[in-house]
Amino acid sequence: MTTAATAEDTGNARWTFRLRVSSTARAALVSEWGRCRWIWNECCAKSKQTYLWNKRRPEGASKRTCGPAQLDKMLTEARKRNGWLREGSSVPQQQLIRDFGKSRAKAQKDIEERLPMRQRSGMPRWKKKREARPSLNYTRRGFRLKDGRLHLAGGIVLTVVWSRELPAAPSSVRVYQDSVGHWYASFVAPAEIEPLPETGAVIGVDWGVKVTATTSSDTHDLPHAEHGKKAAQRLAHYQRMMARRKPKRGQPASKGYREAKQLTAKLHKKVARQRQDTGRKWAKSVVRDHDAIAVEDFRPKFLAKSTMARKAADAAISATKTALIEMGRKHGRDVRLVHPAHTTMDCAQCGARTKHALPLSERTYACTVCGSVSPRDKNSARVMLVRAGLNPASADRGSPDGALPRLAA
Repeated sequence: MTTAATAEDTGNARWTFRLRVSSTARAALVSEWGRCRWIWNECCAKSKQTYLWNKRRPEGASKRTCGPAQLDKMLTEARKRNGWLREGSSVPQQQLIRDFGKSRAKAQKDIEERLPMRQRSGMPRWKKKREARPSLNYTRRGFRLKDGRLHLAGGIVLTVVWSRELPAAPSSVRVYQDSVGHWYASFVAPAEIEPLPETGAVIGVDWGVKVTATTSSDTHDLPHAEHGKKAAQRLAHYQRMMARRKPKRGQPASKGYREAKQLTAKLHKKVARQRQDTGRKWAKSVVRDHDAIAVEDFRPKFLAKSTMARKAADAAISATKTALIEMGRKHGRDVRLVHPAHTTMDCAQCGARTKHALPLSERTYACTVCGSVSPRDKNSARVMLVRAGLNPASADRGSPDGALPRLAA
């Protein structure tokens, strides 16, 4: 299986392939991850120690720092002292320090900007042995491809299931294990734009819960697939199995508990892949038929605390939005993100704004200025086009899709 996460801002793309891992290679990867996990936890301890020292430092004393340079020095000293640490490659260990530095810098930036706790990213946490999944990053000097196999630093050889060819020589690779226990290799390679024929059409996309994506074209609406709802009964069965076989605190898990946990993880993975497949197929059809796409820059995080949390999570709005943006960039389409503020209150015909926010139960938008009446989500989809600076007339050459007759004067 392969997944191409196309066109990032850096001009690179990720290509993910399944790995066939032998028992010897698996043991080597787990050992390598054990060393990297220890280094990550040491970085967390160093970061906390630096924070406490700066907090208690006397007046006039200089602040201590805990950046990549200081952590690199710590890694060098640790490799000198510990022979078991030198047995592993220095490449994934150094990359782990880079990842830790980025995570810590992001958390500090959020704190300096005084973001509320529910929005800021937390400081890096300890990786526990039985909870953290292996994830190893290798730069170009830490791996090579030979005879279709992936050779990692330290003599680890992995068999890659090539479902397609890489567009260019990869600059880095991430080897990781998912919740089901499968191993994958995610290569970073330069992104290639695959232009599609021009159609002269534009489209606006409005996100929702009952209907995942409502567009300015009736033929491209994305209904709620309800993959999670269909699997809910079987998932509850597996979770009851886990609850009955859950070991007591401090005792190892039984074979039956591990089997039930594996079945639960497989079902979660299946639902996630179904959502991903649905979103990508819809995104490809939208990108294929339109030159410009106005997408609502909707962040559904707040829905997790609402009464629509379960249905919104099953809709996978964020994953579908990401798939649409990536697919548009991959094929050279003009994708424009629109701020969602007041998009349900504005009229797509005259631009007038209602004096109060419409309740969710009101599904028809009626403008009191120009008198136009249309379905609420359809009106919002056309507002996306107007705000993005696109010509709404090129969407359907006429009145809004699904529009009702205007109110009598």
